[in-house]
Amino acid sequence: MTDSLVAPLPAPVPARERIGFSFVTLARRWRRVIDHALAREGLTDASWSPLIHLAEGGDGISQSELAQRIGLDASSLVRLIDLLAERGFVERRVDPNDRRARLIMLTPEGEAEVARTRAHIHEIEALMLADLSEEDLEEMMAALDKISARVQVLLEKEAAE
Repeated sequence: MTDSLVAPLPAPVPARERIGFSFVTLARRWRRVIDHALAREGLTDASWSPLIHLAEGGDGISQSELAQRIGLDASSLVRLIDLLAERGFVERRVDPNDRRARLIMLTPEGEAEVARTRAHIHEIEALMLADLSEEDLEEMMAALDKISARVQVLLEKEAAE
């Protein structure tokens, strides 16, 4: 008789229907852990994120391209670049193809700051990935690469429309 009073368990949600929410949620939590740990080292998101993006994606880019990489409005980035330039981490150089435009470049001091920041990030990420084997990570990275390639195709298609 008690069996009829027990509610049935909901059907499990397929992984393809959970991945987006899980991915976004994990990315936010991952970023929060990194931001908090770097803040304890005196590194703010405003300073380390643009530097890492310049190092990873290549410097010598326009302010608007850097803003797009970071996910900020280009006008919001002006003051941040000013602060990074004051600290000696970046410099603006005239674009040889358009003398009106400026390209953002890492300085040697900026490259040193990137190395210091990366060392902290690697320590934090090692803690977050401690339960995964190297094989697990390789498989996950291969899957993420496939997703990234598909996302790029969709973005290019959207831009062409």
